[in-house]
Amino acid sequence: MFAYLFIPIIIIISSSFSHGVPLNQQFTGSFTFYNDKGFGACGQQINAETEMLVAISHTQWIGGNPNNDPICRNICLKVDYKGKSITVPIKDKCPSCDSTHADLSQAAFAQLENLAVGHAFNALFTYVQC
Repeated sequence: MFAYLFIPIIIIISSSFSHGVPLNQQFTGSFTFYNDKGFGACGQQINAETEMLVAISHTQWIGGNPNNDPICRNICLKVDYKGKSITVPIKDKCPSCDSTHADLSQAAFAQLENLAVGHAFNALFTYVQC
């Protein structure tokens, strides 16, 4: 009887962290922007100047090969900031970001804040399924 009770709990716990990030748990952080073009860490062509995407901290990646990391499979970052909200797919890795810092594409940053600000603080982040 107890085995049936524990199995669903184990599945729920393991699935919420299977991507290296806790899904649907809000946390506070800061964000900057970048405008690189080329291949992102997920192995796809990106244009961070014009596309809506995010590079997240290198600490959130769990796979040896970033192209195959589970975080590249339909995981997005929802950003709530000053009454505005965007949800952007994870397409790249930020080597200089800590776990509470996201590097948004220039296009995504511009949806939330003036580019001249450069570094925005007190954002509410949530990792979600895309």
